[in-house]
Amino acid sequence: MTISLRALAVAATLSLVSISGAAYAENPMVGGMPMYENKDIIDNAVTSPDHTTLVAAVQAAGLVETLKGAGPFTVLAPTNAAFEALPAGTVENLLKPENKEMLTKILTCHVIAAKALSTDIGKMVMDDGGTHEVTTVGGCKIWLKTDGDKVTITDEAGGVANVTIADVVQSNGVIHVIDKVLLPKM
Repeated sequence: MTISLRALAVAATLSLVSISGAAYAENPMVGGMPMYENKDIIDNAVTSPDHTTLVAAVQAAGLVETLKGAGPFTVLAPTNAAFEALPAGTVENLLKPENKEMLTKILTCHVIAAKALSTDIGKMVMDDGGTHEVTTVGGCKIWLKTDGDKVTITDEAGGVANVTIADVVQSNGVIHVIDKVLLPKM
């Protein structure tokens, strides 16, 4: 049995590609757009067509510079659909200048002052017997749970959000896309 030099070269190249692919996982796309690890949370978020409402809210609350800061931050990023699921007029009302304090409170309830990848969350949940309590930057309590690869977040109002895209690594933290707006206890 003879193996050509070319066949060996192809096999070696394929082996290297598969090894390097296993060692490096690319960031998931968000809203059909690439997310770059060397960009900060804001620079990536503004490119996602699924997060235009979140970006507008962050701008209205004056949180852009904070989320461009060194961090690290974990941002639980609700999609446009999550904001649309709020009662009619809620988003428009929150974006008014006179409601900046409430908007800021809600948005900072989506930010954790640490970089927590899904594997970190899974470990914390397991170490805490099934639920891990977190205090957010906004002072809200949220409760993290896992079921296999699925992560859920319960807010103070009893709402439950699902992480739909996990581990979007940023230069100053990580984003987890969620399907519900987290609300503080009113």
